[in-house]
Amino acid sequence: MPPTRRAFLKALGLTGAAFSLPGLSAATLRPPRRAPVTVTGRVTGPDGGLGGVPVTDGVTVTQTGADGRYELASSARRPFVYLSVPRGYRLPTHDTGTARFYRPLDATGGTAEASFRLAPLGRDDTRHAFLFLADPQPQTEAEVQQFQNETVPDVRATAKELGDRPVFGVGGGDLVFDDLSLFAGYEAAVRQMGLPFVQVVGNHDLNFEAPADPGSTATFRRHFGPEYYSFDRGAVHYVVLDDVYWPGSDGFGQKTDDYFGHLDARQLAWLEQDLALVDDGRPVVVFTHIPPLSTTYERRGEPSPSVRGHISNRAALYALLDPYDAHIVSGHVHENEHRFADGPHEHVVGTVCGAWWTGPVCYDGTPKGYAVYEVDGTSIRWRYKATGHDADHQMRLYPIGADPEAPDALVANVWDATDAWTVVWYEDGIRTGEMTRRVGLDPLSQKLHAGEDLPDTHTWVEPQPTGHLYYAPASSDAARIRVEATDRFGRTYVARPSD
Repeated sequence: MPPTRRAFLKALGLTGAAFSLPGLSAATLRPPRRAPVTVTGRVTGPDGGLGGVPVTDGVTVTQTGADGRYELASSARRPFVYLSVPRGYRLPTHDTGTARFYRPLDATGGTAEASFRLAPLGRDDTRHAFLFLADPQPQTEAEVQQFQNETVPDVRATAKELGDRPVFGVGGGDLVFDDLSLFAGYEAAVRQMGLPFVQVVGNHDLNFEAPADPGSTATFRRHFGPEYYSFDRGAVHYVVLDDVYWPGSDGFGQKTDDYFGHLDARQLAWLEQDLALVDDGRPVVVFTHIPPLSTTYERRGEPSPSVRGHISNRAALYALLDPYDAHIVSGHVHENEHRFADGPHEHVVGTVCGAWWTGPVCYDGTPKGYAVYEVDGTSIRWRYKATGHDADHQMRLYPIGADPEAPDALVANVWDATDAWTVVWYEDGIRTGEMTRRVGLDPLSQKLHAGEDLPDTHTWVEPQPTGHLYYAPASSDAARIRVEATDRFGRTYVARPSD
């Protein structure tokens, strides 16, 4: 039986919280080690040992000496030893293109060896780019095929347009929709894209029969390695975090509760050590699945966010990121949103699958697609790339009367807009004024998703209020209307009601 609309929205974190969780400090004590293991190894490049490379087991971070050698006090309970790939070097990958910067921790007699050989990029990575693909989330083989047919060629074309700068991809979680056998289809898509990809674990990537949180990512780990890690590209330090916490099942494969957004104490303690090796002021980009705070609850008029729609202890994350020029990029909510309120820049990215492969848009009207981030030194800029459209496709313009709540207004959905954007309209070639931003429902989403029988595939999908709609009291007598939207980076986009 399909879930009710309200139940599904609650599961996604779009309704108010039923309970709250206390935040945990990064200084929370780590649990005691068991079965101590001393790990040794060497990190090398073509010219010998590489010094100063961070190596970790996910609990303790050490660095290689000048000759590339390291020693790490670990535990037999840790599944991996891995490194933070330094700037100027390729991300090691599996044959599929997914990152492989780790080694299984195979301890014998209290010792283990794990060495890494890195290959240079062969080009300067001061200028580089990444593509953030939130929620591919196929539920069937047919949807895997749709992902491969639609998204793969679009990503390949975007990477080509970015020129000779190094580009990597990010699978932003919910790589599949509960059926973990479909990880193979995701991996096949990554292989076809031809880019190195790092992966974030999402709430639909879990083993739900697991009795506790660590076991919930067992299949994810077999495919993609550690759930949290870091690496460098150019001047930017990148961090991948696992903020999906699974309380566990009842031991018979039945859920006893659902996931919530949370960073456990061990991960925060690791992050504190990882960031201690990063100079203050450097750009740090963090990838999570659940956003630190989705404001969907505010737009729905609810008093508080669900535990599934935010990171419960995000204040601890903000505190660790405070010394840096930080950005947090996430998915999960199937809409596009930017926040600059009480911490770093937070970008919730519209999804690859839109509203779960039901049509061309997410339920806030954002086209299905992904984020494109371009880095030049310490300067970072971004845009949203709608699948199947040119890069300049940044808004959809609706005729007067398209929104029944504003029957006399022209409406533009400018899905990647922030307060730094300027959106103006012209009538018959004359600039008439700035459009007003306010919360509303996207008319196309209402047409495709509103009603108990829509959409055909997942009838629990429904339009959600969005904060990136712009309204103007345009004249119905105007023969020609156009809208110009200029983003925070000075790029101007144009749309007309017929576009």
